[in-house]
Amino acid sequence: MEEKKEFRSGFVTLVGRPNVGKSTLMNHLIGQKIAITSAKPQTTRNRIQTVYTDERGQIVFLDTPGILKARHKLDQFMLEEAESALGEVDLILWLVEPDPHIGGGDSHIAELLRASKKPVILVVNKIDRVDKNRKEAVFDAFRGLMDFREACAVSALKGAGVEKLRESIFRNLPEGPAYYDEETVTDETMRQIASEIIREKALRLLSQEVPHGIAVLIDSMKQRENGLWDIEASIVCEKASHKGIVIGKGGAMLKRIGTEARKDIEEMCGSRVNLKLFVKVRTDWRDNPLFLRDYGYGMNRK
Repeated sequence: MEEKKEFRSGFVTLVGRPNVGKSTLMNHLIGQKIAITSAKPQTTRNRIQTVYTDERGQIVFLDTPGILKARHKLDQFMLEEAESALGEVDLILWLVEPDPHIGGGDSHIAELLRASKKPVILVVNKIDRVDKNRKEAVFDAFRGLMDFREACAVSALKGAGVEKLRESIFRNLPEGPAYYDEETVTDETMRQIASEIIREKALRLLSQEVPHGIAVLIDSMKQRENGLWDIEASIVCEKASHKGIVIGKGGAMLKRIGTEARKDIEEMCGSRVNLKLFVKVRTDWRDNPLFLRDYGYGMNRK
């Protein structure tokens, strides 16, 4: 009689400095794009939950904002999101750059991880950029900070090493139940994902100073009888001068953002989408608790 394999499950969070590749890695780990990505730091603002299930078990991933010094209330919210996740999981993946030099940011993260007393897997990302000796030097440097359950090397961008990392995760999770059915990939709503897709396109297309000061609100999202989705969304920016940049000459930039976002939203919805974008100015909204709450940041914070 064949021995039944144990089913392992648990909650796993990805932590690291901004722009280290957490969202890109999580998308590869679940085999589907859910979290938005860009080359700009602090792309992830809210905690994003995704699910990976196979015959070995189920992993519930929490992708968190990058950990950095807070400059305004939105940064403070993101820092609290990242730090609070540490106490709610079974396992932590610490994603780091392939650089043996340890700066203040990583030293601070190491303090948080030691205090959490949770098992940690060290994950060195962007390994396609360095040779084997450099990789080993990074492992040695970070092992000097704390004890790790395991250490893995990946290229989140290219997907290299992802399956080995999955195996490592399952090895370090306890036996447990499936928290979601096997078809579930995320608990994010379609509205939330549509909002993030639009913000991703804006992040990638706009100039450096604008993206950090924008939010995207889905004003309405309705499906017609023929399957077509009508979506109206507002891009909120902090300054009147930014509004002109978002719109662009003759509306060209806003149209480009809408065109690129519509393609991804159609793929998500599995049907055609009629997307209308508007631009609003809310001065210094990132430091206004009322705006932050209305835009979905810090709703449950005191």
